[in-house]
Amino acid sequence: MKNLVEKLHQDFADFAKDAAAQIENGNKAAGTRARKISLDIEKALKEFRKKSIEATKK
Repeated sequence: MKNLVEKLHQDFADFAKDAAAQIENGNKAAGTRARKISLDIEKALKEFRKKSIEATKK
């Protein structure tokens, strides 16, 4: 679970960087990367929720 949280931290940082590049500089490629990362974040958050529920049941 610790690895999952570390991955989420890195994904959030990457998303913030790419989203800022799109907003501030109009970088279309950064926007594409930010959208892709947002999907990865969504999947990782669902996995975190699943593992968190399992941990509380133990």
